[in-house]
Amino acid sequence: MKRIFLFLATNMAIVLVLSITMRILGVEPYLTAQGLNLTSLLIFAAVMGFGGSLISLAISKWMAKKSMGVRVIETPSNSTEFWLVETVKKYAADAGIGMPEVGIFDTPEANAFATGMSKNNALVAVSSGLLQAMTRAEAEAVIGHEIAHVANGDMVTLALIQGVVNTFVMFLSRVIGHTVDKLIFKTERGTGPAFFVTMIIAEMVLGVLASIIVMWFSRQREFRADRGGASLAGKQNMIGALERLGSLHPAPLPEKMAAFGISGGGASGIKRLFMTHPPLEERIAALRAVQP
Repeated sequence: MKRIFLFLATNMAIVLVLSITMRILGVEPYLTAQGLNLTSLLIFAAVMGFGGSLISLAISKWMAKKSMGVRVIETPSNSTEFWLVETVKKYAADAGIGMPEVGIFDTPEANAFATGMSKNNALVAVSSGLLQAMTRAEAEAVIGHEIAHVANGDMVTLALIQGVVNTFVMFLSRVIGHTVDKLIFKTERGTGPAFFVTMIIAEMVLGVLASIIVMWFSRQREFRADRGGASLAGKQNMIGALERLGSLHPAPLPEKMAAFGISGGGASGIKRLFMTHPPLEERIAALRAVQP
């Protein structure tokens, strides 16, 4: 319930902030008596599309801590926390990024994620279940994988790609709605119901197609992060960590963090197009094929 409340409250706040921003900027309504103002529509779509993605990125660490109950390690209180902080510190230095915040979230499932606004302002968190279920070498490979996500700038890149597709979806759906309203339903004055009905349908269809593009990129990131984890923690350790994940069947992370976790759920057929992660067996095969 807490996660749902945070999700709804955050999205409502983002929409409110962006609406106020457009009013301050003096962006004119894109629907006029003469039809669509394409310039205003493009500005509206870009502000809402990129703004939502970038604000979500900016508050991603805060959201992760609140929704997942992440406890940030300020001062290690035991040998496991000391090892975890030192491992992140070493890999961050090897990858040439600033030291991320390090945290643990309490869940029996084995999982981990990285998030944050930039390479030097990130959070790497692992589950208590992962620390219990994996050997130190396997856990270090998972940490290396997450550090690679940060070093590759995956959070920022994914936010920008999401912003681009959001902008096109919002822009094209309204153009399609206006065209159908005027050419098919012959609305002469103002905007008829057909505009809003068609716009909503077009936005849903285009949104699904856009998700396929975003998820394809997300899957490619995982292969790169696996290679990055292998270079930091060792190829065999990375393969061992993925094999261990396959035997543990970790539960998926919440939607906002799913793309940046170590593992995603399996799928086949058309569902495969909407996976954030490739199947573990494909990731293991890809790593085995990497030449030393």
